[in-house]
Amino acid sequence: MPSTQSPEKQFARFLSKYLPETAAQAEEAIVKLRSILPEAFEMVYDNYNWLVVGFSPTDRPSDAIFSIVVAPRWVTLCFLQGAKLPDPQRLLKGGGKQVRNIRLEDVGTLDKPAVRALIEEAMARAKVRFDGTCERRMIIKSVSAKQRPRRPAAP
Repeated sequence: MPSTQSPEKQFARFLSKYLPETAAQAEEAIVKLRSILPEAFEMVYDNYNWLVVGFSPTDRPSDAIFSIVVAPRWVTLCFLQGAKLPDPQRLLKGGGKQVRNIRLEDVGTLDKPAVRALIEEAMARAKVRFDGTCERRMIIKSVSAKQRPRRPAAP
């Protein structure tokens, strides 16, 4: 059954399941990406493992270029078409056929020149590019009924 709450309120509810510091870091990273990509469609997946916000030039998930992934202990920036990105400083992690990622130490990671260069290059190489004609829109794509805990286990 679809929610009667706005996507933004649903997202806030999803984020509230995390430790306050993790939720704050995720919010800061999303705000930063919004400043870089003000016209992005934000596709939210509250899935079994993580909370994911994909940033796409269209409402098609396959066109997404970036995502913010919120795990219980960290926040990650994923380059969804990142496997072929030039990465002279070897910041990108992952060995799959398509996705690469950078774990964010804090939101300042997104301001580092090398990370900004990767973001710019990913946008330039994207299959579908941002064209500046759309307005930001958040879409809740899926919510898993069963989920792993959103907070780390107590030590």
